[in-house]
Amino acid sequence: YALADAERGQQLHDKHCTKCHDTAVYTRENRRVTSQDALVKQVKRCELNLGLQWFDNDVNDVVQFLNQSFYKFQ
Repeated sequence: YALADAERGQQLHDKHCTKCHDTAVYTRENRRVTSQDALVKQVKRCELNLGLQWFDNDVNDVVQFLNQSFYKFQ
């Protein structure tokens, strides 16, 4: 994910992800995502639910944004 573009990820996130939830889902006490692998799976699940048909780099950009901004996985 080192080459992922967090700024572009934020644009995709703000355009699509916030249709279903706000950012509180990322910081709640009992959040479901507890690893970077789980974060990738969750972004892909959301992408599928919204019928977005993103490329892998789109998913990686959103994961990078979410990890930098909220999760802080190493």
